[in-house]
Amino acid sequence: MRMSDEEYFRSCVARERQLAHLLGHKVEEFYEDAGTLWDGTVAMPKWTRNWAACGPLIAEYEIDVRFEREGGVGHGHGHGHCIHAGAVTVQVSDHPDRQHALMYAVVKAVVHLLEHGGKKR
Repeated sequence: MRMSDEEYFRSCVARERQLAHLLGHKVEEFYEDAGTLWDGTVAMPKWTRNWAACGPLIAEYEIDVRFEREGGVGHGHGHGHCIHAGAVTVQVSDHPDRQHALMYAVVKAVVHLLEHGGKKR
């Protein structure tokens, strides 16, 4: 069962805050926005919600992305029902659409990589 829009937004922001902390940023408390970094003047990147923020993570951390389709990885003509990004798997049905699932998977993969000894920027 998919969570509400508000719960989904909160889970995205929580994952973004986690990544910011792992990258060594101080994230200030937030209320109506997605948080700020450092001295309160730089908006936290919306890594799970915006391709301009998420896309560079794929290249920076060399995240291998694969879509698993009904009947196995890469087979058939249906849409992927889960996404493998690096060492993590994300179910597409847990997200509003495939693009959001993919961005979330990429961020989750970078978090996993950093928590397990991967490079920092």
